[in-house]
Order: sequence, then C-alpha cells, then structure tokens
Amino acid sequence: MYRLQVSMLDLGADVKAVSLDLSDPEHGEPATGPEAAVIWANVLAALAAAEPWALDFFSHTERIRDFCQRHSLKFRSATPRSLVIPALDRVSLTALFERFESETFGTRAGGPHAGGTSPDPDAALEADIARRGLDAYQRVWTNYFFCAICDFSAGSLSLLSNRLWPAEIVRRLTPVLGDQVHISVSSR
Repeated sequence: MYRLQVSMLDLGADVKAVSLDLSDPEHGEPATGPEAAVIWANVLAALAAAEPWALDFFSHTERIRDFCQRHSLKFRSATPRSLVIPALDRVSLTALFERFESETFGTRAGGPHAGGTSPDPDAALEADIARRGLDAYQRVWTNYFFCAICDFSAGSLSLLSNRLWPAEIVRRLTPVLGDQVHISVSSR
C-alpha cells in the first residue's frame, strides 16, 4: 500500500498551502512509475472535482506538444514557451504523468482560465509562467479554486488554495484511492 502524507506548508502568513507527498511502501522513497501516475491522476481529478482545470507546462514544450499530437490530446500554445492542456480523462492524464514524470509543471482549477481551450482571459499569468515558471502562481493563486506545483519525480504535489485544507483533501481522496493508498495527515 502506498502512503500519501498530507500536511500544511508554511509559506508565509498570506499563503495557504498544503503538501501531498506520495511514498513507496517498501522503501519509503518518493513513489514514481506507472502506479504512481495512476494515483496522481486520481488525486488531481478528485481535487478539481467539478471545477474546470488545466495543466501548465513551461519547459520541454516541444516534447510535450509532440506527445499531445501523437495521442490526439488537446493543447494550446499559450506563449512560444508554454503550453496549456485542458482537463483530460484519467487514462490520458495517467499516460501524460507517466511520460513526463521528471518534469515540474503546474495545474490550476477554477478561476478565469475557462478550462484551457479557448483564448485565455488569464493571458498575463501564462506569459508570466513562460518567464518565471510556476513562481507566477504566487501572485494569482487566490483567483483560483487551487493552483498546484507537480513534482512527481519527488513524489510531491504542493497545493495553494483558500478552499482546500487537509481534512477536505482527505475527504475527497479517500473514496477514489481506496485500499491502494494510506492517507495520513501531519502538522509537520
């Protein structure tokens, strides 16, 4: 059984952040690989629930663009150096997470991005992501249901949200992760 540790992150008084850390049951190391990709796909879908969401990629965009084209996945070139991929079904999301596990990328749910397919009313954020990477979320995360930084090679998802706290995260994840993942909450 995998372990998902949910804990508050201290990023300052004006930032509400939660860390989700997935570890391998045998070695205690960050969980990676196909099984972890399935878990992360389920986590993201459960956290976003009915909110429209999108993924933000800002590096190695040619490889990601090629992957999306080969797998017939919708995407939008937000800037010459960034891509937005709208919400995917879990099978496609799992394949994307498995293939690009070593990349750090972001996701945002709710808010002005309209699910990532139409011209984005949040073009300023996307331009900032192309320049600053995911530090761009720092200025705008309160405009969204959540913004998250995905570093799956480290078994980590850092969530910025005024509406999701550890108890609510556990409530959303328990039914979808079932017996596959033991979820625990810590105060760090």
